[in-house]
Order: sequence, then structure tokens, then C-alpha cells
Amino acid sequence: MRLPQALLLGLWPWGPEPTPSTPSALNFTLRHIHGHKGRQVVFKDVLERHRFSIAQQMPQYETSFTLTPVRTKTYKPRSQDEFFQAREANMRRHRKKLRGELVENEEVLVAWDEWDVPGPNTGDRDTLKVLAKMTWNAYIPPDDGQWYDLGEDWGTNFPFGWEPDADGFRGHVFVASDNSTVVVSIKGTSAGAFGGGGPTVIKDKLNDNLLFSCCCARVGPTWSTVCGCYHGGYKCDNDCVQQALVDDSLFYPVGTNLYNNITYLYPDANIWVTGHSLGGSLSGLLGVTFGAPVVTFEAPGDRMASRRLHLPKPPEVQHVTHVFHTADPIPMGTCTGVLSSCAIAGFAMESRCHVGKKRVYDTVTKYGWSQDVRTHRIGVIIDRLLAEDWEPGKPVPDETVDDSECDDQECYNWQYGQFGNTTGV
Repeated sequence: MRLPQALLLGLWPWGPEPTPSTPSALNFTLRHIHGHKGRQVVFKDVLERHRFSIAQQMPQYETSFTLTPVRTKTYKPRSQDEFFQAREANMRRHRKKLRGELVENEEVLVAWDEWDVPGPNTGDRDTLKVLAKMTWNAYIPPDDGQWYDLGEDWGTNFPFGWEPDADGFRGHVFVASDNSTVVVSIKGTSAGAFGGGGPTVIKDKLNDNLLFSCCCARVGPTWSTVCGCYHGGYKCDNDCVQQALVDDSLFYPVGTNLYNNITYLYPDANIWVTGHSLGGSLSGLLGVTFGAPVVTFEAPGDRMASRRLHLPKPPEVQHVTHVFHTADPIPMGTCTGVLSSCAIAGFAMESRCHVGKKRVYDTVTKYGWSQDVRTHRIGVIIDRLLAEDWEPGKPVPDETVDDSECDDQECYNWQYGQFGNTTGV
């Protein structure tokens, strides 16, 4: 008897793997309002009558947009418990090493699974423009006239994190009509110097100065540091800096809590994360932690924060893409020094190396732009760079990555070690 070819291929161990299907277009709409206060996470369902009321009161916001994803390779930890246990073990190992104690040569490893999922097409200008508009809207309440129209197929959305004192994590949550995909947009820094403002500026500054400075925002002798890790000259207590980064007042643990809550609501959904500036860097950290496809805009370098947080590294992080331009000194890591615009505004933005890949618009060479912190606004990306193709036949710049030389240049003049509990002056 002759077996069918399809059955033979299925029985034969070296038969060809099935080809993943091309992802279908996604249509998103509002499903929930998310709020955050401390560690508490709350979701409020948005019913049809709520959406009708929004359409009546703010018809320009009842819009939609169609976005077609592409197949994206990502690595997810097989066990989240194992991921965070490995992180804690590596932190303990690092502290022992600083104290001169004998430690194992190898770090605790995590088992990673390779996934092929629908993800954002970062080579498509229209896709980047829609995600960039989402990040801009994350700064602004839904009744504010500064909202960008996201297009015809994106449902009206509400922010998360609009708690009464409005000093915490916030942004927007979009859900596909078939529940297959959720997009989380994370707000960046609300600071007047960076083109924003608002009540979250104090906590934003704390997080920026902890995540992206070489040592607790010690820029000059007149600066008050945001943690007690500076020990004179260019000496910084590394254990102290890492402990400050794991404090629950930081956005990273709040972001992981939000992500876990969304996966509880949509256990079978594919989750994307996007954000601008601080929100972008935090998005990148969540991409490393959970394997979620990520697109950021004008994010400060997040590789140093990833190391200090001791996040276990997946085999690849090509599912994380950073988009920025060379005239913006913040993602370029050049907004440094006592007289820089960042320092004058009270920010120490000294990191420059990014996790994953980059699409960098060289606006300094092509357009003759000078580096200026005012170009850090997300509106520059939306209205000027994503308004037209980068070059004929090339919608956006090519992908690049930061190599090891970038790490060597970052905070090169600082000495890190264990310098005791005395406070430097």
C-alpha cells in the first residue's frame, strides 16, 4: 500500500516545517481603561455606550486604522519565575564578586524559547508613524485638543495611570478586534525642556536620572544626587546603584506588573509595546523581559540599565527596535556635562548604547540640523521625519546595532566598585 505524500512527510523526521502564514491586517478598538497607583493595577471595562458617548462628545477621536504586521522572531523565557530567579541569583553573585568572595564562573542561565509572532513592520513608514502617534497621545488626556488622529481603523482609546495625583506609570492600551494582539503605549518624560510638561515630571526626573546617568545624576559639584552612591571624584558604588534601580518607586517593576495583568486578561494575545523617551527605554526593558515586540522613539540608551538591573539576556533581541535621529542629543548620548541643556533642566542623560537594533535618521548630515534638545519632541518624528520616505525607494533608514565599542565609550571615566557606606561629597 502506498501512503499519501502528506502523511509520509509528517512521519519523516526531516520533513519540511510548515510555512508560517502571512499575518492578516489588524483592527484595534478600546476595551479597557487601566489605572495604576503604587502596586495596585485596575482595569475598567469600556462598554459600547461609553464608546458612543465618546463619539458624541469628541467625534474627531472616534477613529480607526488598519495595520498589517510581519512575521517577527523573538525569544521568550520558558518560565517567568526562572527568569526572575536567575536575575536575583546574578545580582547576589555580582555582590559577592565586588566583595572579593569566590563566585562561580558562569552566570545562572535561563531557558529561552524561540517564537515566530506577528510584529510591527519597522521597515514600513506608515507603521512607524501610527506607533509614533500612539506614543504622543500617551502624554495627553483624551479630552485635549493636541491629540493626533491615528487613522480610520484604530478605536478610541483611554490612558492608563490617570490617578488623582498623576505621578506614576501611564499610557494607552489598544486591543485587536479578534483579541489576537494588544498594543501598550508608554508615556515618556513630562519635562518642559523636552517639549512636554505636566504633573508626572518629578517622578519622571527621578527615573531618568537613575536609569540613564553614570552615577545617581552626579554631573557636577553643585548637583544633588538621586541616590547615595557617589563617593568622591569619579568613584561610584556599583552595588548601591543597582539597589537603587530595583526600588519599587521605579517604573520597571510597575511595567512588569502591568504586562502580567494584560497577559492575565488576554492569555493568548500577542503583546507589542511602544513608547517615547523614558517610555521607550522602559518598553525596551519589557521587551527583553517578556520577549514582546517593541518599537521605541528617541529613547535614551537602555543597555546600561538592562545590565544594572541584571536582566538575563536572550539569545537575540532583534525584536526591539529604536527609532531616533542624530540631531537629538538624548538617544545619541551627547546631552552631557554641566552646561548641557539636559543638565540645565536637571537631567543627567549619559547613556548611549541601545538594546536590540536601531533605525537612525542622520538629520545632521542630510539636513544640516544642529544637535538641539528641542528636537527630542515626538512631534519632530511624526511631522518631519515620517511625513515622507527617507530616500527614494527607501521608506526608512536601514537597521544597525550598537557594538561593544559603544559600551567602552559609555561612562568611560567612572570607576565602579564597592566603596562602603560613607557618602561622598
